[in-house]
Amino acid sequence: MKKRYFILLISILLVSCKPNNSEGVFKILPQPQEWKIKGKSDLKKSDIAFHHSPTSKTLPPGSDFLGQAKATNIIEQAQLVYSINPELDLKSEGYILDINVDQVQINAKDQAGLIYGLATLEQLMEDAGEQGVNLPLCHIKDYPLLSYRAIHLDIKHHRETLDYYYSLIDKLKKYKINAIIAEVEDKIKYKRQPVVGSSDALTIEQWQKLSEYARKRNISISPLVQGLGHASFVLKHEQYKSLRDNPQSDWAFDPLNPETYRVQYDLYLDALEALPHGKYLHVGGDEVKTTGRNSGKTSLELQLIWLNKVCQFAEKQGRIPIFWDDMPLKQTGLYSPMFRPEMPKVKVDSIWNVNQKNLEEFLPQFPKNCIYMRWNYHTPEAYGNTKTMQWFRDQGLKVMGATAGQTRWVLMPQRESNMKNIRSFALSSIETGLNGLLLTLWDDDSPHFELYHRGIIAFANDTWSGDQLSKSELKSAFRQREYSFTLADKDFAFIDSLEESVSQWKNILLQGNKRNYLKEMENPEENGLIELPDGRNSGQWTIKNKERLSIAEKMIENTTKVGQKIEQMQKLAKRNSYALEVYQRVNEIVGFTPKILLALKRFDYATKGEEKLIEKAKIIQLKLDFYNLRDKVEKTYSKTRVINKPNDYILDQDHHHHLANQLHTFDWQFYAELLMFDKMDKQLKW
Repeated sequence: MKKRYFILLISILLVSCKPNNSEGVFKILPQPQEWKIKGKSDLKKSDIAFHHSPTSKTLPPGSDFLGQAKATNIIEQAQLVYSINPELDLKSEGYILDINVDQVQINAKDQAGLIYGLATLEQLMEDAGEQGVNLPLCHIKDYPLLSYRAIHLDIKHHRETLDYYYSLIDKLKKYKINAIIAEVEDKIKYKRQPVVGSSDALTIEQWQKLSEYARKRNISISPLVQGLGHASFVLKHEQYKSLRDNPQSDWAFDPLNPETYRVQYDLYLDALEALPHGKYLHVGGDEVKTTGRNSGKTSLELQLIWLNKVCQFAEKQGRIPIFWDDMPLKQTGLYSPMFRPEMPKVKVDSIWNVNQKNLEEFLPQFPKNCIYMRWNYHTPEAYGNTKTMQWFRDQGLKVMGATAGQTRWVLMPQRESNMKNIRSFALSSIETGLNGLLLTLWDDDSPHFELYHRGIIAFANDTWSGDQLSKSELKSAFRQREYSFTLADKDFAFIDSLEESVSQWKNILLQGNKRNYLKEMENPEENGLIELPDGRNSGQWTIKNKERLSIAEKMIENTTKVGQKIEQMQKLAKRNSYALEVYQRVNEIVGFTPKILLALKRFDYATKGEEKLIEKAKIIQLKLDFYNLRDKVEKTYSKTRVINKPNDYILDQDHHHHLANQLHTFDWQFYAELLMFDKMDKQLKW
């Protein structure tokens, strides 16, 4: 084993990466626009002892990677010289980085360009220091292809520790993400409507400090405060029930009730005070139909009444409103083609020819100061999607895309972290000259945020420099940047393999696809879980569940291999060991659940009393092992996450069956397994 890893280490050092350098393997994410390595400099990482700015500009916050390096007024003494030149022939946020024989020079277009030039230097120093080689002799000319590169921070069902958010800001800066849309819901302690804020919410002052910390690292945080629908976090409270569009549902506000706007504006004002450095106010507006308490107005009329009011409010506050665009398109018959890439162009055009007039009838009521956010998480390449975005632009309306790094996937993002669709939407946004793109990261089923990072980094790369890196090159660079250059080799790729088992885990104990519905079922043990073996018909249960058991065996085999690989990586990783620990816990969950099925198989074949007692003892031990695993998972997750809701937290009506919204404790993550052990205790005849 030691010999194998010695050979692997040598091969990694010798393999040329993009670009080539015989004295080390250097990888930068996002991939720079231009990057030429000409050899090696005389500078080691530890040689950066002095820095100099011709204009006496101080280093920006986040430059801690330079260690104890000190400022000097003597340029010849400095190993790092940096400057800002607004006349530089580069796009905003651009920079030129030259590493010469004995000096690093960064010439930036603006403050953001300086921050990003230093972020690139940090990665080069990281690689050089880890490999024990000199910095490369190189020239980098770099700038982003999309100017607004935002991730979505959705904290409606839980929040992380405050320290974690600060560390997240540092990571986003390193990968040149420059914005966050924070879906805050009840995680602000609102002053104007204090009932709405949960007791574990962050104060306005805490949000302000985080926002300022981010601003200094060229990251603007803008709030997303949900309305017209997705309003359960407000309307679940007794004192707001009069504002419901449907008195029996906490989902949507009544858009004709003046009090609706007093409450929403109060929430907006507090959110804008908490996040003062963003340029946007995202008002939501998706997945909702209202009647105005049976007013006789159409849903689209009512939505546009609401949208105009909240957009006018946003403009008065100096913010640009953003609105999810789906409902106007759905209510006028233009929705389906956006999600059907197989639909022929002629068919899409015919649907538009028939229904376009329905949309254009309301065009005068569409606010002009609003950005219409065209979200498409799996089929951005569909002709219907690009046609819709072009329609908005043709009408003089602003449009921006939204892709996804996490949708409704359980435990962790899947489909290779959705890399294909992230790239597709990034490239189409670049090609059509859009301003930016949002990476949504939904908290509906609440995977650990560490598991979003591969998708975030892929998004950062593709929105900055397009498709210069192939998918395999990007995955390799991700492993090098996040863990170690020794782990860049494909032999250490495990995430895609784990994703496959995770997708099978969700329903392995269930009848159909019902994990998200178990909590609301009447008698979920019978109606949601698979049946148990009948001791009177030995072996019949196994025959009936042959395919399920085959999948279970493959899951155990796969997670065993993944677990071994993660353990190897933990020994070699230089950075982000916590992320590997989270992956390890997920792998253990996914590898454990199928063991329940194999225990039932053994019980199914046990015919004698002694055999049944042996299998009973094994199942009891399996249950104890499960509780120990649950404790391990909670211990790992709680290092950065507040895993339980406050005792006084009011759960809403859960219209979309969000796993993370169904219990106060973290047991929602293990609900199917807990039910199965209860069912086995009650029904198996020992």
